[in-house]
Amino acid sequence: MTEGNAQPHIEDQPIFSAELTPHRSLGPRGFKILLMIAGAMSLVHIVVFLVIGAWPIVFFFGLDFFLLFGAFWLNYHTARAREEVSVSRTDVSVKKFAPSGRITEHRFNTFWARFSINRHREIGIVSMKIGSRGRQIDIGSFLNPDDRESFALAFARALATARSR
Repeated sequence: MTEGNAQPHIEDQPIFSAELTPHRSLGPRGFKILLMIAGAMSLVHIVVFLVIGAWPIVFFFGLDFFLLFGAFWLNYHTARAREEVSVSRTDVSVKKFAPSGRITEHRFNTFWARFSINRHREIGIVSMKIGSRGRQIDIGSFLNPDDRESFALAFARALATARSR
């Protein structure tokens, strides 16, 4: 047994590491601007319908605004999901982070792990899986087709590199 700084084995150093996150086209600032515009438009219409005496319609404009807010809140909540994928000479690790904060970790032996891709002729990659010894997990299901292509290429190269070392 040695004392001092324990260095991890070179075999355990990651050859490849990626964090997969869902793409959201509207950032937090854009979300605030969208809500302000929608709120202002709803308020204008509420005032108009109150002035002309059509007060029951006011509830529908309020409901529309809260449904819009709820849809975006749910969208941003699910965007907290992510996956961390790493490949070393001895290990393939996939950590899945659920929007609730729950973490699930899957580990595979690099030499037994199989990376499978399902392709559609027009769409491209529709699913990616890592499997070994009868168990499979889906990875990158929330990625767009271009990101799936680039990840699949980089991950397959890293797996081949780890096996050849």
